[in-house]
Amino acid sequence: MYEQLKLDNQLCFRLYTASRLVTQAYRPFLEPLNLTYPQYLVLMVLWENDCQPVNDIAKRLMLETNTVTPLVQRMERQGIVLRKRGKIDTRQRLVCLTDKGKALEQQAKDVPVCLSGKLCELGADTAELMQMITSLDKFIGILSSKSFAQ
Repeated sequence: MYEQLKLDNQLCFRLYTASRLVTQAYRPFLEPLNLTYPQYLVLMVLWENDCQPVNDIAKRLMLETNTVTPLVQRMERQGIVLRKRGKIDTRQRLVCLTDKGKALEQQAKDVPVCLSGKLCELGADTAELMQMITSLDKFIGILSSKSFAQ
């Protein structure tokens, strides 16, 4: 077997596992709000800046619009967001928070603190977490650069 093909030698596997475990760690904090992790991400984008085109939400989350659209449609059925046509370009679909979606911001305000507290309780170091964020931001920048994608 080639050493470079062992699962334990793969950065991608560690990142995939970390992503899955982070999503799982958020579940107990989001379930009482009846939210999934991807819905929470969309809401955070809209809480920062309400009434955005689907394309802008997708770009902010580094996702394709065909991934975000069904997610937004489910959120609309839940009464969290409302999709409406753009005023200037009627082909554009804006996603806006409903009163229920706006109220969820207040309910979710402690989610990051609760998750951080749980991580620290389990042995995570705050300085190390901040360093990890910086390193991941740099890594994401490299992976998302046009030069890398070519």
